[in-house]
Amino acid sequence: MYKIQKGTTIILASASPRRREILEKTGLRFKVDPSDYEEDLGLALPPRILARYLSQEKARAIAGKYKNAIILAADTFIVFQGKIFGKPHTAKEAKRMLKILNGKRHSVITGFTILNTGLNTGDQRRLSRSVETKVYFKRMTMKEIGAYVKTGEPLDKAGGYAIQGVGAMIVKKIEGDYYNVMGLPLNALMEGLKRFGVYLK
Repeated sequence: MYKIQKGTTIILASASPRRREILEKTGLRFKVDPSDYEEDLGLALPPRILARYLSQEKARAIAGKYKNAIILAADTFIVFQGKIFGKPHTAKEAKRMLKILNGKRHSVITGFTILNTGLNTGDQRRLSRSVETKVYFKRMTMKEIGAYVKTGEPLDKAGGYAIQGVGAMIVKKIEGDYYNVMGLPLNALMEGLKRFGVYLK
C-alpha cells in the first residue's frame, strides 16, 4: 500500500495505454486524464531538455482542472545522429524510420514531469527529469521491415516500433531502463514520487 497525503489524487496526463499499463504494475491508484497539449519536436532545444519541456507543458495543460492532485506527464521520442524521430502516422513513414535505424544504435529519451497542484506551499511543486536508454537494432532485410510494418504495430509508436510487442524481435539489445523504451521510466518516476510523499509503506 502507498502512503499519500489524504485527499490527493494522482492523475496520469496521457492517453498512452502503455504508460497506463506500466503505472498499473506499481499498484498505485490513479486516474487518467489525457493532456491535449500538442508537442512540437521541432523546437530548438537539446533532446533531453526538449523531452523535459514537453512533459512540463503536458502537465501544465491540465493542472488548472485540479486543486489537490499530483499530475504525471511524459513525452518520448527517438534520437539518432542528432535527429529526433517521433511517431509515424503512415506505413510509408514507418518504413522510412525503420530503414534509417536498421542495424544501428539509437537512443530513446523520455522526459517526465511530476506536478503538485496542492495548496500547501511546503510541498514540492514540480520535478522534471529525462531518462535515456540505448537500443540496438538487429540488421533486417527490406522484406522483414515490410512484414513488420504490415502488422500495423509501428504506427503511432516513437521510432516506428514497440519493444513490448512484435518489435522485440528486431531489438538486439538495450542499455538502460526497458520501461523507458515503452514510454515511462518506472524506476526514475517512482524515485521522484518519493519527493512528493508518495511511497510504499
